[in-house]
Amino acid sequence: MSTNYSKKTNWGQFVPLVTVFFFWGFVAASNDILIPVFKKAFNLSQSQSQLVSVAFYVAYTVGSLIYMFISKAIKQDVVNKIGYKNGLIVGLLISAAGTLLFYPAANMGSFPLMISGLFIVGLGFSLQQIVANPLAIEVGPTETGSQRLTMAGGINNFGTTIGPLIVSFAIFGSASAANTEASIESVKVPYLILGAAFVLVAILLKFSSLPKVTPTITEDTEDAVPGEHR
Repeated sequence: MSTNYSKKTNWGQFVPLVTVFFFWGFVAASNDILIPVFKKAFNLSQSQSQLVSVAFYVAYTVGSLIYMFISKAIKQDVVNKIGYKNGLIVGLLISAAGTLLFYPAANMGSFPLMISGLFIVGLGFSLQQIVANPLAIEVGPTETGSQRLTMAGGINNFGTTIGPLIVSFAIFGSASAANTEASIESVKVPYLILGAAFVLVAILLKFSSLPKVTPTITEDTEDAVPGEHR
C-alpha cells in the first residue's frame, strides 16, 4: 500500500520550492516596467519595445525545444538523468546568469544585450517550470497535491502583484509605472539583486531534502517489479 496518505507536507521543502513560483510572477509582471524605460532610453518604436515581452516568453518555447532535443540526443529524459532537484537548481542558475548581462548591457547602452539577458532568464524559467510542479506534489501527500499547487499558484499571483511595485520603486524611486524618467543605469542594480536571489534560493535548494525524482518515476519503477504486492 502507498504511504503517501500517511505522509505530511514537508514545509521545509515546500517553502524554498514555492519561492520559485514567486519569481515567475515577479519577473513576468516586472517586464512591463522595462518597456517604457527601454523605449525612451534606446529610442525604440512601440513594436521594438515590445521585444522585451516577446523575448521573455519566446524563451519558454525555445527552452522546451532545447529540453526535447537534448533528451532525444541522449535517448533519455534529461531531467530524469540529472534529477528534478538538480534541474530546478540549474534552472535558477541559468536565470541568474541572464541577470548578470544587465550590468554590461547598461554600461554599454546595449538593447540587444538587455534582451539577451531577459531571454536567458526565460530559458531558466522554462526548465524550472518543467520540474517545479511535480516537486510540489511530491513534498506531501498525493491527495493534497492539488492544494499545494493552488497555494503555489497564489504565491505566483502575489509575485505578479508586487513585482511591478517593487521594480518601479527600485528604478524610479516611486511605485509608479507611469514615470519613465530613469536612466538605463538604474535597471542594472535591481536585476543584479534579483540574480543574487536566484543564486541564494539555488543554494538553499541544494542543501534541502527535496526529492531528486517524482512520484511518477518511483511508481513506474515499482510497477516494473513483477508480483509486487502493495
